[in-house]
Amino acid sequence: MKIAVIGAGYVGLVSGACLAEFGHEVTCVDYDQARIERLRDGEIPIYEPGLDTMIKKNAQAGRLVFSIEYTPCVPEAEVIFIAVGTPASRRGDGYADLSYVYEAARQMAPYLRDYTVVINKSTVPVGTGAQVKRIISQTNPDASFDVASNPEFLREGAAINDFMRPDRIVLGVDSKKAEEVLKAVYRPLYLIETPFVITSVQTAELIKYAANAFLAAKISFINEIATLCEEIGGNVQDVAKGMGLDGRIGKKFLHAGPGYGGSCFPKDTQALLRIAQENGVAFRIVEAAIEVNAAQKARMTRKIRKALGGSVAGKTIAVLGLAFKPETDDVRDSPAITIISKLVEHGAVVRVHDPQAMDEAAKLLAGVTFCTNPYEACEGADALVLMTEWNEYRALDLYRIKDLLKTPLFIDLRNVYRPVAMGRLGFDYHSVGRATENGFTNEA
Repeated sequence: MKIAVIGAGYVGLVSGACLAEFGHEVTCVDYDQARIERLRDGEIPIYEPGLDTMIKKNAQAGRLVFSIEYTPCVPEAEVIFIAVGTPASRRGDGYADLSYVYEAARQMAPYLRDYTVVINKSTVPVGTGAQVKRIISQTNPDASFDVASNPEFLREGAAINDFMRPDRIVLGVDSKKAEEVLKAVYRPLYLIETPFVITSVQTAELIKYAANAFLAAKISFINEIATLCEEIGGNVQDVAKGMGLDGRIGKKFLHAGPGYGGSCFPKDTQALLRIAQENGVAFRIVEAAIEVNAAQKARMTRKIRKALGGSVAGKTIAVLGLAFKPETDDVRDSPAITIISKLVEHGAVVRVHDPQAMDEAAKLLAGVTFCTNPYEACEGADALVLMTEWNEYRALDLYRIKDLLKTPLFIDLRNVYRPVAMGRLGFDYHSVGRATENGFTNEA
């Protein structure tokens, strides 16, 4: 099939590359000419494991093309995916900014020729599909088309696997014809018996928000349990294991830490809350998840300050990890950025390292030193804070780290290391929700 993908950002690039891998002829369209030129030259503007290889392979095969023009790809396309950004509104009111979605609809509408299915791949509030349909109809009254919703469930760092081997495919359609076209797009997934959820456009739009809000609530819940564990002498990892083995709950997203971040959870929980408020529904669980997450970042800042004797002023702090999670360079709403900014604000000298995210973080952080490796960051520091659990931070040379630090203070906000083992090595070790900080010696 001939497919156009509007937007060459994270979702657009991954979707376009994977659809081309299925064998479709895909054109990714983006107004950013510099980005398109980089892609044509084989440069990938984002970090996602395996994406560069897949793009190169399919571009060389002629199945993946990059363009700033809507012609000829849009008139020839049987399917058009809208995969543009829907950031939080600049007004700061929690609403999703849909201007890019609506502009994409206006720009493509004049070029629609034969019957086309226009698919919202972007995360959008309920009712956006109807608005896109209205915009296209007003701009091109003769267009023959349907609007569908096909939300993405791509985890940064594992996006290709999530697209090629998904848990499920959600198709929001209002016509049988559109349903058949979308099933044809995803026909390769029938071979691996992927579950398909066929529903209305409005319900599909809600599914993505509901899923992200639920996962965010799990993270906030386990972080509150971690706080309780520190007070009563419990171990949050044991609690999470005991919970996660219950098939009704599951073990994923039960990892205590500095809070959730990234491009989805913060904005999607806020947007879902606004949708509920607009419709007179009290969404207390989502509201609490948002509040707990903000409080968790502040609590981690206090934890660092307390470990350093009550003040970070004039102290040098090494921070490992800037991305909101491993295997991505995404620092949007990363707890690390929030916490580091507060440390600097309170007079700390901060030295940082991240395997992939330093260029992006440099746009947001002022007054910090970016180091070439973890050991350079630790040299002469009063404390080390482990912020993101990259694999290369899971087996640090701890003897070398101890020698480099001015004082052997290790604050592990991802619970990567074992408290008793760290104590035996001579570290003053602090973690999240594990009672060794209160004098206990649980081996976890």
